[in-house]
Amino acid sequence: MSASDITGASTGSRPNGRAEPALRRTWLLRIAMVLFLGIAVLVIWISNIWLTDRFTESTRNRSELRLALYSGSVMSELQRHSVVPLLLSRDPVLIRSLEQNDFSATSQRLISYVEEIGAASLILLNREGRVVAATDRQLISELRSSDPFFLEALRAADTVFTTNEPETGRFDFTFSRRIEVGNDLLGVILVEVDLGRIVDRWRGTTEAVFLTSSEGEIILSTEPRWRGRTEEEALDLEPAPSAIERAIEATGNWAFGDQGALFFGAETIRLEARIPFRGWRIVSHTAYASVRERVNGVLALQIMGFALLLAGGFYVLSRRARIQSAMFQRESAELRRLNARLQREIAERQKAEKNLQQAEQSLAQSQKLAALGEMSAAVSHELNQPLAAMKTYLAGARLLLDRRRFAEAGSSFQRIDDLIERMGAITRQLKSYARKGGDAFEPVDLRDALKGAITMMEPQVRSMRVEITLNLPRRPVMVLADRLRLEQVIINLLRNALDAMKDNERREIDLLIAEGDEAVLSVRDNGTGIEDLETLFEPFYTTKKPGEGVGLGLAISSGIVSDLGGRLTARNPDTGGAVFEIRLPLLADRADLPAADLSGGGQAAE
Repeated sequence: MSASDITGASTGSRPNGRAEPALRRTWLLRIAMVLFLGIAVLVIWISNIWLTDRFTESTRNRSELRLALYSGSVMSELQRHSVVPLLLSRDPVLIRSLEQNDFSATSQRLISYVEEIGAASLILLNREGRVVAATDRQLISELRSSDPFFLEALRAADTVFTTNEPETGRFDFTFSRRIEVGNDLLGVILVEVDLGRIVDRWRGTTEAVFLTSSEGEIILSTEPRWRGRTEEEALDLEPAPSAIERAIEATGNWAFGDQGALFFGAETIRLEARIPFRGWRIVSHTAYASVRERVNGVLALQIMGFALLLAGGFYVLSRRARIQSAMFQRESAELRRLNARLQREIAERQKAEKNLQQAEQSLAQSQKLAALGEMSAAVSHELNQPLAAMKTYLAGARLLLDRRRFAEAGSSFQRIDDLIERMGAITRQLKSYARKGGDAFEPVDLRDALKGAITMMEPQVRSMRVEITLNLPRRPVMVLADRLRLEQVIINLLRNALDAMKDNERREIDLLIAEGDEAVLSVRDNGTGIEDLETLFEPFYTTKKPGEGVGLGLAISSGIVSDLGGRLTARNPDTGGAVFEIRLPLLADRADLPAADLSGGGQAAE
């Protein structure tokens, strides 16, 4: 009601009776509007505080998750390349080329490796520090003897990691290792890690990410101008919001709309995480303006709701509320545009998460292929033993049949049948090599396992005229194990002993079982001994001629004993030959087991 209406009403009859209620209603409406506005301001103020804290925490949590993924990708890349120098330092082709000083095909071999490894480059240097082979042929003949990676590789026995910033301004990350035969230095193998492709995947988000060394120097960054500086120097040179904008520009990613003040503000959320490698740290700066946008969007919705209610009240008081209603409609249109922009941002983040899942699936497939290769090699090695025994039994059975000794020939055929069943059991057992656990474990008398292994090796022992001495306790020596796998270990040790004594005129093997705190099975021979005890149990290490072995027997045996809770050791005694010891935990409860009639003593087999 307007002032003119009140004045006109006071001119009629009974002015006090009509004017006072109208005036009272006017004041009540004004008080209600003031209370309404006060409540609206209070609600918006509280909502602003609560939503800002909530969205900031949400943005921080997502940034922390991405930072953990970034850190994991860096560690995965470093760990994947750290084993490459060790493998290449044992490559017989590279060793032979350094020994013979013939590098005509070495560079081509390195080029074939680099595609499988995914490294930036591979370089082979001789003992003088000169490049003799490289995936980049332009580097051949360069003298790199003063480079840090070469000097540190000469001083260290293991693989070394070096970081340096060349004149190009780009950091190089390298793993290097010396190549030697015995104690003779042949050269150095260098593997350069391409961490730059990881940084390329960091760009295109609302973050500026960089990696610092233990001295605080930035070595990797989404902003190239930051590299080689401390964080304080880098931010003074290029602020974080500007770096985020430049990173998105570099990827051509315009999914976030116009890059104005609404998105790139002056504030960022800084997060830092430690990488467990040489004191490195990874830091991210996330645009805080995105949080402000989300809060403003919700607040605008609240304001719109209060505004619509207020517009209804003003419509009762004055027709001018229509103008305000049009203003609120324009604000609603702006909110819809903001909502559409947020939807595009959500779609882009879902796309990034899908790419991450695909990368994880590729890594899992690579691990499966690696496990398949190891199982194939193990199957080939483990089946050679029963096949060799079957060949010997067949030759003996043929000779017995010629002499019409059918009963003994039937015994040989029965043994061949047992070997066939054993081969089937071996193939079934090898399926579980990649699975940890003790599903097939049972109480096993170590003496019975030894007898079974000797029975398996009897034809080879008899043909080589080997004298075997047994020293066994009278009581059962019980351990918790898989008897089949335990016999495989003993057979491997017996075969190695026979191979070590094949050039001796007198061949002796001593087998001893002792028990104390643990059960110990010792296999001693009078062969040539062990040349390299340190690398004896490593895969593909062998002193046999090509075609006689691939160097997997002792590595597999050591793994089996470890799965059984024990350990396999080797030493060279003063009396000559070699001694292998299988140490296993004793089965605690074996008091009620019957004593066996297998007595200690010695026996000879020829």
